[in-house]
Amino acid sequence: MEVFVEPTNQMEQPLSVPRRKKGGLITMPFIIANEALEKVASYGLLPNMILYLMMDYHIGIAEGTNILVFWSAATNFLPLVGAFISDSYLGRFLTIGFGSIFSLLGMVLLFLTSVFPQAKPPYCNIMKEHCKSPTGPQYAFLISSFFIMSIGAGGIRPCSLAFGADQVDQRSNPNNVRVLERFFSWYYASTAIAVIIAFTGIVYIQDHAGWKVGFGVPAILMFLSALFFFLASPLYIKQKPTMSLFTDIARVIVVAFKNRNLAYLSQDSNGGYYHKRDSLHSKPTKNLRFLNKACIIRNPQDITPDGEVSDRWTLCTVAQVEDLKALIRVLPLWSSAIMMSINVSQGTFQFLQAKSMDRHITPGFQFSAGSFGMFTIVGVVIWIVLYDRVIIPLASNLKGKPVHVGVKVRMGLGLVFTFLAMVVAAIVEHIRRRKAIASGHLDNPKGVVHMSAMWLVPQHFLNGIAEALNSVAQNEFYYTELPKSMSSIATALTGLGLAVGNLLASLILNIVDDVTSKGGKQSWLSNNINQGHFDSYYWLLAIMSAVNLFYFLLCSWAYGPCVDGGIFKNRDEREELEEEELSELGNGVKNGERSKEEVV
Repeated sequence: MEVFVEPTNQMEQPLSVPRRKKGGLITMPFIIANEALEKVASYGLLPNMILYLMMDYHIGIAEGTNILVFWSAATNFLPLVGAFISDSYLGRFLTIGFGSIFSLLGMVLLFLTSVFPQAKPPYCNIMKEHCKSPTGPQYAFLISSFFIMSIGAGGIRPCSLAFGADQVDQRSNPNNVRVLERFFSWYYASTAIAVIIAFTGIVYIQDHAGWKVGFGVPAILMFLSALFFFLASPLYIKQKPTMSLFTDIARVIVVAFKNRNLAYLSQDSNGGYYHKRDSLHSKPTKNLRFLNKACIIRNPQDITPDGEVSDRWTLCTVAQVEDLKALIRVLPLWSSAIMMSINVSQGTFQFLQAKSMDRHITPGFQFSAGSFGMFTIVGVVIWIVLYDRVIIPLASNLKGKPVHVGVKVRMGLGLVFTFLAMVVAAIVEHIRRRKAIASGHLDNPKGVVHMSAMWLVPQHFLNGIAEALNSVAQNEFYYTELPKSMSSIATALTGLGLAVGNLLASLILNIVDDVTSKGGKQSWLSNNINQGHFDSYYWLLAIMSAVNLFYFLLCSWAYGPCVDGGIFKNRDEREELEEEELSELGNGVKNGERSKEEVV
């Protein structure tokens, strides 16, 4: 059968270089300010939120933690939806614009809950009294503010970095690499600074000025974020949307299902598969064979005379099938990182621990309980600097050659550190609870234990090192192992892992709360931190982390060798070399230089 060749479609063509009447470095402050102010506003709301839910809405710690976990899950998942809408329909500018408006609206709604008494139940001390729960409308109003903010984050976060790169990506300019480098450096630096400001400045305002000011300031910052972004609208380069890669993945699955009754072609057959002329893949591989049916030409009439597919939901290219296979292949290793996301999601309990401990740095200044999450970010930064500037150069000098630590090794080490973080958390909480009971605070969760809250720093720091090792290695792993056409998917996988981790953290929390409270017993996750057993909960997470480490080792062994920063820069480069070698071997067979067995 003749092999039909698909011409390059719009999505696979290089973007045309726009005339440089718009864009450039002048747009950089507006885009960076939009992202940074959104992060200050949104991240600043999270640390103290459990206190607001408990004290003002009379929501128990387990239910309140569930609400915050689901909020984080939605915030981490919706950027996938935002990326799809941006790529397929709206474009990055409109997606960021709508995201900014939704974020502002959500923060205004949250601010209104602190202004109007009718928006929440009457005042009551949940620790000492049986308090009235929020009504349906009150609860819906609060949850709506969270969900609308998540929708806003889903529009801003997946598009901001790429939209900024669009403004300074002058492909015809050989000096453009340095411009892009400057933009990425400023972007990531502003993001880190924004998170630190959120964990310190916004939390401090909430602690000392109350909820009205504490929620009003983030709303004002979000208003400025949207204002700065829209003010520069005439200056932006606005790329038009194209077909999303998510659509291509869906097409392969749908077409493979449609063709499920189609007979497989012989593996030696070069004909009958639909591929592009310049594609590295002329026929699909043997693994995940059921997907191969998506690229089998079942009816030559499906292809127009110029080589186009008359209906894109009836036939896919071999390259599209292989792209999906590559994605499926990395999923087991991706799933091994979810446990780390579960461990990092325990900020609510760490906040309550900090509230019950001595947080004084000096006699006249005490650290905010909601600011301890900052030490996770500090751990990330310190480890990256030490690894890049000290550990690797020192190891290279000792060995006399460049040293490279493989991505799977770093991912595994990250899982070790998150396990150690849970072990340390369990030990510290056991000591804190014992001291609280010895001090007579068993029935007084607000009582301050004579134990420095700085004992909470090591677990945050270990989680920061875990993220620096595992998350950075994950991103490098996805980038090198997935083809270039799937770079947006590679970027989204880490965020998706956080979303799944948030949901599983909620599931684990609910199961633990239900099981440990049976028979009228005090739940491990009691509203009274001194009567509960947070230490036992941390030990449970530590055990799960240890089991997950063995799961990672199994997935790593099953995956086999990877590109891993070796002589290849990415998977496409490796496949190009393999294709060239096979071609040379094939020519050798024709010339009688090699046997068929050697070619195989």
